[in-house]
Amino acid sequence: MLQGKEHTQSSELGAGDIGAVAKLKDVATGDVLLDHEEPVELPRIDFPEPVMSFAITPKAKGDEEKMAAGLRRLAEEDPTIQLRRDQQTGEQLLSGLSQMHVEVAVGRLRDRFNVDVDLHQPRVPYLETIRSEARAQGRYKKQTGGRGQFGDCQIVLEPLEGHTGYEFVDKIVGGVIPQSYRPAVDKGIQEAMTKGELAGAPVQGVRVLLVDGSYHTVDSSEMAFKIAGSMAFKSAYEKANPVLLEPIMEVEVTAPDDSVGAVNGDLNSRRGRLQGMEPRGGMTTIKAEVPMAEILTYSQALTSMTGGRGDYHMQFLRYEEVPAHIAQKVIEETKKEKEEVKA
Repeated sequence: MLQGKEHTQSSELGAGDIGAVAKLKDVATGDVLLDHEEPVELPRIDFPEPVMSFAITPKAKGDEEKMAAGLRRLAEEDPTIQLRRDQQTGEQLLSGLSQMHVEVAVGRLRDRFNVDVDLHQPRVPYLETIRSEARAQGRYKKQTGGRGQFGDCQIVLEPLEGHTGYEFVDKIVGGVIPQSYRPAVDKGIQEAMTKGELAGAPVQGVRVLLVDGSYHTVDSSEMAFKIAGSMAFKSAYEKANPVLLEPIMEVEVTAPDDSVGAVNGDLNSRRGRLQGMEPRGGMTTIKAEVPMAEILTYSQALTSMTGGRGDYHMQFLRYEEVPAHIAQKVIEETKKEKEEVKA
C-alpha cells in the first residue's frame, strides 16, 4: 500500500484500494488482476480517441528504434496515446487528446528514455487523379555497344468514377507487343503512379488501356517495356487534366450553447460544410465535413472558443478535388521543397 513515502506490505488488494505491484512487464492500463479460477469478467474501459496528431522525428540520427520503443511503453501506460506510421507520407505520427497531452508524452520520453524528439505539423496525404481522357506513346530506345534496349507502347488514360481505383486493360490485337512484355508495361505505369506530376502525390482513379506498340526481336526486354510504360503514362497524364484531391473529415463537435455561433463561424472559415446540429442539455453537437488540411490545429481553437468546455472527434470520410487557388499553393510549396532538397 502506498502512503506518501511509506510503502506497506499487504497480502491483498480489494476493489477501490490503491496499491502498487512491482515488475509486471506484460500488464497494460485497463488490465484486471484476479485469481484465474474466479470467473469474473469486467467491462473494458472505453478510452477517448486521440484527436490531435504531430509528426515526430528523433533529434539524433539512429534514435528511431529507441523512440518507438519508448513511445510503445508510454502507450501501454496511457492508451489515449498512439504512435503510427502514415503509409502514404512515411511520417511517424504521435497522437493524443490535445497539444499539451502530446507535449507531456514527449517530456516523459526525454526524461525516462533519454530520447529527444522534434514535433511538427503532419503532411496532408493528398492524392492526384485525372478528369479527362488522353492518349500518349512511350518509346524507349538505347543503343550502347552490343545488345540495346527497345520498348514501345501506346496507352489511353480514362478517369474512373469516384476518383478511386486503378485498372489495366490489355487491348492489344495480334502480336505487336508479345504477351510476355505486357505485364512489364503495367508495372512501369504503376511505379509512375506512385508520384504524380502535380505535387508528387500518388495517382488513383485511372483506367489504362494498352492499345498499340512495337518490339524488337533482339533488343526488347521487360525492363525496356517497363520504362516505356512509365514514359507513356507521364506523357498522357499531363494531357489528361490532372487535379489534386484532399481528404475530407467527418467532424462532430460538442460545445456549450453559448459558443455555437463562434464554433459554426470558425468551421465555415475552415471551408467546412455544416451537416446539422443537435441541442441537448445546455450542449450542442455540431456535425460538419471539413478538409483535413484546415483542421490539423483545431484543438487549440476549440479550447479557446469554448473556454475548454468543447470536445470533438473526427474520422476520414472521402477524397474531394482541392479548389484551384488552394491547389496552386500546395503545388508551389511542393516544388519549393523539392528545390531545397536538391540544393
